[in-house]
Amino acid sequence: MILHKGETLFRQGETGPLFHLKSGLLKINRVHADGTLTLVNIIVPSETIPHHSLLSPNPYYGTAVALVSCEVEVLSATDWYRELEADHQKCREIALQLQGKLRMMQQRIDQLSEVSPAERLRKLQLWFQSFVPVASLSEVLTQDEIGQFIGLRRETVNRLLRAQSGHKK
Repeated sequence: MILHKGETLFRQGETGPLFHLKSGLLKINRVHADGTLTLVNIIVPSETIPHHSLLSPNPYYGTAVALVSCEVEVLSATDWYRELEADHQKCREIALQLQGKLRMMQQRIDQLSEVSPAERLRKLQLWFQSFVPVASLSEVLTQDEIGQFIGLRRETVNRLLRAQSGHKK
């Protein structure tokens, strides 16, 4: 299946199949009880999602939205869990995928632990460039989402992006 930028793959709280992202990028947003929308994850090519349902079924933790055009393979949940029971090698593959995701999350922690907000933004930009060549991170994420992802206020992100592009206040 092909998803275009801005299209929704699944919604928070729903249940359904699993998905394998063949190309593109997805963002996972979560709506909290108070209505606050938070960017919680970026899904990159070769990931099977939702991560928290790889070994047992659970409702979708957040809403998956295409950041760019994506090619997605839909995986039957029934078949997925039946294959897990029959093929323990598949469990190892899942463990390796989760290990890769853990490493990615460790990179995010490194981004957040940078003292300089400008360096946090620079590291996030480099990370995104490794998956999608975009002229500006603002092409795929809002300034608020960028800020959520690296622990900065939207105003700070705005100021840093303006400084990068050479604009003065």
